[in-house]
Amino acid sequence: MDDTTMMYFGMSMVIIFIVAANFGTFGGGIYGYGVILICILGVVFLLMMTFADFIVFPLMTGLFGITFQPSRNYKITRGQEAVIKNVNGLYYATGYLTANLFAHTFKAEAAPEGEDERRMVAPENWEKAVMSLDFPFKFHVMSSALDVQQVRDELEGKRSYQEFQMSRAMQSKNTTEVIMADLQRNINVIQAKMDRISQEEKPIANLMYIETTAVGVSEKAALDNLSAQLKQLSIAMGVLDVQILRVVGRELYTLFKFSFALPTTYEELSSNFDIQQ
Repeated sequence: MDDTTMMYFGMSMVIIFIVAANFGTFGGGIYGYGVILICILGVVFLLMMTFADFIVFPLMTGLFGITFQPSRNYKITRGQEAVIKNVNGLYYATGYLTANLFAHTFKAEAAPEGEDERRMVAPENWEKAVMSLDFPFKFHVMSSALDVQQVRDELEGKRSYQEFQMSRAMQSKNTTEVIMADLQRNINVIQAKMDRISQEEKPIANLMYIETTAVGVSEKAALDNLSAQLKQLSIAMGVLDVQILRVVGRELYTLFKFSFALPTTYEELSSNFDIQQ
């Protein structure tokens, strides 16, 4: 879920709770209970829309046994967690993991203890991760240049907000040196990014995921083997600076399409993803 979706979801929930908290002002009786019912339905609807891809959609397809055919001789399981292909009596199950990079440290920041050491051993950790696996997998990295002016405007907005927070903190008697240092650090980080753009360094967005295929004599066997492989991948890649999550729902079909053709713009690419933003 991206920041914009989180903001709209939070604001909607606040409005619903405010209405529910003022239950008495609606006069009680059938009208008051009607308002409460609408609030409850609103909360349920918001939750369903927010988690439709990852919870509601797979739950409904699993409950009713619905499968999809994304391409000839392929099908997406009713649990929306794998793509299945039957070849001469053998079942091939393909699944995906996201592999999101955690936020890296900029030079303007004070590097956390051990950060340099982790970077130095990263190639060795990659080799160890690969050597610990006895099945093939693909590590995809999709990169796209962002709109420079849009990124600059977003950074200027964030910097203005941090400066506003600092001005408020300076006027408060409860502000500590730790709080001031943290606010100044945030401003320095944002300014460092803006300086890099001013030096004609183009901002790049990355989306990364891991793909693997398992084989079985039955669909269940293939799915069980796939789950085991994805679990091994999660453990092996845990030594790297990435966040591992299994892809389910709509994103599964999107990644399957990427095996045939990639999107042509970043907007088209990012619109298909919630987790990886």
